[in-house]
Amino acid sequence: MEKKDPILIGAVSGGVTSLIVAIVFTSFVPQMSNGRNSEGFLKSFIGDSAASVGIKGPAGSQEQMVVDAVKKAKPSVVSVIITKDVPVLEKYYTDPFGGGQSGGNDPFGGSNPFGGFGFQIPQYRQNGTEKKEVGGGSGFIVSSDGYIVTNKHVVSDPKAEYTVFIGEDKKKYTAKVVSTDPMNDIAVIKIDATDLPYLDFADSDHLDVGQTAIAIGNPLLEFTNSVSVGVVSGLSRSITAGDGAGQSEQLEGVIQTDAAINPGNSGGPLLNLQGKVIGVNVAVASANNIGFSLPANLVKNAVDSVKKTGKIVRAFIGVRFVQINEKIKEANKLDVDYGVLVAKGKNPEDLAVIPGSPADKAGLVENDIILEVDGKKLDKDLSLGHYVSSKKAGDQIKLKVMSKGQQKEVTVTLEESKS
Repeated sequence: MEKKDPILIGAVSGGVTSLIVAIVFTSFVPQMSNGRNSEGFLKSFIGDSAASVGIKGPAGSQEQMVVDAVKKAKPSVVSVIITKDVPVLEKYYTDPFGGGQSGGNDPFGGSNPFGGFGFQIPQYRQNGTEKKEVGGGSGFIVSSDGYIVTNKHVVSDPKAEYTVFIGEDKKKYTAKVVSTDPMNDIAVIKIDATDLPYLDFADSDHLDVGQTAIAIGNPLLEFTNSVSVGVVSGLSRSITAGDGAGQSEQLEGVIQTDAAINPGNSGGPLLNLQGKVIGVNVAVASANNIGFSLPANLVKNAVDSVKKTGKIVRAFIGVRFVQINEKIKEANKLDVDYGVLVAKGKNPEDLAVIPGSPADKAGLVENDIILEVDGKKLDKDLSLGHYVSSKKAGDQIKLKVMSKGQQKEVTVTLEESKS
């Protein structure tokens, strides 16, 4: 059986740093395939300095459009730095045979009143704390009054402090976490500033595989506003992303790209040629040069919700389900090989339809099969969970449902998630 490489959440944090470095430095080898010439490749790394070596595409060319999009977006892309009080460890030595302590902290001044054999073992003890940078990621400004989008996993530590650096002069701001959506790995933070340049969202429902994708971020927390260029490689992917420390999350409906997204790029924008945000960079498949981004429409809904209510409000339908495929069809003798089957979870309390939920109010029951949502077939390319996440509380969706062998249409009014 082929072994699959893990998908890593992109923020730099202790345990995955060595793996990150290996990925980053191997990616520096020039690759001229996929229709990219050497000038375009070079410019994707050196950005604005390309003009200094005489590299410039003709006006209106794709190459010049990339340069213009980067110039437009750069002032709105930020670095997010995490600082935290960490223990200060003090080293000392002990003699297991009664020789006391030594190493600058010997209460006996280096003498050995107990005799002993001079055999010493290093030990550590805490001597207070100090503030240190412990990680970080990227983000981008979405309003002139200081709202910034990043990933939830970048700002997930309630005991940490977050600092934002903006622009070439790295102007420094203290950031406050306004709201997070753990299910979709989105966070909105805020700095106290006005008249800031900000990025606009594109409509991610109208992306095409093969269109140009531009990633900007802060890889390794060292190379501010680094640019990589590729294409949209796939749409509506479902992935399980881990942080290298045993934590994982299921993300649905994400954009796949071959634009290099390295650890530290988390929360940075994925742009189109107009300099608009098509996605938010969230994860990378280790050693495979495959990156993933949250779609812009999902993130825009979160931002709009924060501006309106002060928090991220997710739409909620209230059913548990499994995606139907050929194997499930055969095992359960179903009439269809697509859609989702409304089913219980593993635990007794995980009901198929949550009592009092929008699905319950609309009459959905266990073993119903939801075939379509708003006229779109639910298959491997469209997840019900992702579709609901792209909507707002109060929106209505129309479902085509097979119930006890009969097809019917059901209108569901989505509500605010309480979780």
